[in-house]
Amino acid sequence: MTSAELRRIRAFLAAFARRQAERVAGLPGGFAVYDDEFAHSRANNQVVIDRAVDPGTLPSVVDEALAPLPHRLVSVLDDETGQACAEPMTRAGYTHSVYLVMLHAGPVPAGGRAEEVDLDALRAPLTRRWRGMLPDVDDEVVRHLVDRREARPRGADDVRFLGARTVEGEVASWADLYLDPATGIAQIEDLVTSEAHLGRGHADAVLATALRLAADGGCATRFLTADATDWPRHWYERRGFSAIGRLHCFERG
Repeated sequence: MTSAELRRIRAFLAAFARRQAERVAGLPGGFAVYDDEFAHSRANNQVVIDRAVDPGTLPSVVDEALAPLPHRLVSVLDDETGQACAEPMTRAGYTHSVYLVMLHAGPVPAGGRAEEVDLDALRAPLTRRWRGMLPDVDDEVVRHLVDRREARPRGADDVRFLGARTVEGEVASWADLYLDPATGIAQIEDLVTSEAHLGRGHADAVLATALRLAADGGCATRFLTADATDWPRHWYERRGFSAIGRLHCFERG
């Protein structure tokens, strides 16, 4: 069942990328997605490989597909293909990152104190987050990284932004929830807590709320992705998630 679920999750990820995009171009082994409104967002302007591809030709395929852009981002959804592409892509100057596909198999929480929020409520904490991570970029880059969430509702049948608030009403932790009740799949994406509010249970509240909403929405396959080398993967494991597969990302520029 795990391999079947992994195939369904990969199909969901590919479909989300296609649906969210302003435009899509077919490529050998996959496709490129573009969104001129958020040109500084690499996730919105990238190559996605979801089928077999010739690893040796991939760097040139990506260069041609993303030629007008100063950056290069490639997401490879199959582990074996990603491993095969690692050597030619790193030789072409790309950094290689591995992400775990983590499936929730634990009991579903009764619920959390997070709530659905709109982009206006997230704009200030998101801006602070990106300013802290990218202190040297200009305001337009930060605006694109914040406002790119406007495109995400196109990606799935039911897209929600969840947030846990402080007693003063500020959104302290947040995440996206993408639901596809027709296939029974839900993705939790971009779970973040503001540095000023770490260690106070806000992320747990968001995660518990997302899991409960997904289960109540008929989504038995609940997943997220996590950096294979970073500590959050262990935090998720303690909350009922386990790794069932790997994705590969290649980035340059």
